[in-house]
Formats: sequence, structure tokens, C-alpha cells
Amino acid sequence: MARLNVNPTRMELTRLKRRLVTARRGHKLLKDKRDELMKQFLSIVHQNHDLRQSVEAALMQAHKSFAVASAVMSPEFLEEALMYPKQNVSLSLKYRNIMSVNVPLYDFKTLSEDASEIFPYGLATTSGELDDAVITLSNILEEMLLLAQLEKTAQMLAQEIEKTRRRVNALEYVMIPQLQETIKYIVMKLDENERGNLSRLMKVKDMMLEQARLAALKQDEMMAEKIS
Repeated sequence: MARLNVNPTRMELTRLKRRLVTARRGHKLLKDKRDELMKQFLSIVHQNHDLRQSVEAALMQAHKSFAVASAVMSPEFLEEALMYPKQNVSLSLKYRNIMSVNVPLYDFKTLSEDASEIFPYGLATTSGELDDAVITLSNILEEMLLLAQLEKTAQMLAQEIEKTRRRVNALEYVMIPQLQETIKYIVMKLDENERGNLSRLMKVKDMMLEQARLAALKQDEMMAEKIS
């Protein structure tokens, strides 16, 4: 693992140790976030699977009813019956936060509370199968919105999980090993410098002792000359 290009000083060592502590704490928090996101994601995926099966079954039933209605009604009359809807629907969008991800919340309201407003035609002139198809589609509108909400939420959570996973891997396999390797290098360099300084001090001490010994010998010789 390549180390960081820094000066091997004690100040730098202290700074890198602080960075290592922060990186490890961030790594743990991101792993916890990733695990919680995965938990939320799997729960939403299960809900989405069950709801999709229900919606698809209802859509198939509505399609069958439309097919029967198309068989007993002329295409022109069927198109005319459905051309001008009576009911209006307004859709609102809100957000909720899941582990720092703002996911959508869809809600809708109908202009009228009258259940018969879903039929834009007179019941006496159309087939019962067309009525069944319109009622089925009206009943599953809320489920379809919820399905869209769950699928969008799952997509956004999957993107956030991938982003968090990359950050966790970057810390675990790049940054933290780099910091550890750099700290190890600086400690080794400081120890090496300390041993070098100790060797120099011992050498200086030996030189001073040698100089003191030579000075003592010279002084002894001078004393001996004076005595003689």
C-alpha cells in the first residue's frame, strides 16, 4: 500500500493519528448507515413485489373487461363514451427522509366525492363490462401511486447504498491502510533519527572523554617535567 507523501515529523505523526481516528469513526458510521439502508431497501422491495402482483392482477382484470366491452360496443361509441371524463384528480408530492435520502410521498384527491363521477357516460347506453373496467381502474389508482412511490424509493435507496458502499470501501481499503502505513513509516523514521542522535551523542561523549584523557596525560607530563 502506497503511503502518503508527508514529512516524518512528530507534529505530522500527531495529525495523522487524529485523521486515522476520524477515518475509523467515519468508517463505522458509514457501515451502520449502509446496513440500515439495506434493511430499509429489502423491506421496500418486498412491499413492492406484493403490491405489483396485486396491481398487475387488477390491470389484467380491467383489460379483460375492456376487451369484452370492445367486443359488444362499436369503437366509435366506446371512444365517445370515454372522451370527456367528469372526475378531476389532483396529485400532491411530499418527501420523507430515510437515512439522509429524501424519498417521495404521493397523494391524490378527487374533485368530487361522488362515486358515480368516475363514469363519464350514461349507464343506460353502455355495457356492464365497461363499467367494471372503469371501477377497477378507479379502485387501483391509489395502489398504482403507492407502487410508483415504492419503486422510486427503492431506486433512490439503491443509488445511496452504492454510493455509501464505495465510500466504505475507499476508507477500508485505501485511506485507512494509507494512514496506517504512513504512521508506521513516520514512527520508523523517528526511531531511526533517535538512534542516530543517540549514536552521535555517544560518539561526541567518547571524543570528549578522549580529549579529557589526552589533556590529563599532557598535564601529567608537564608536572613530571617540572619536578625533574
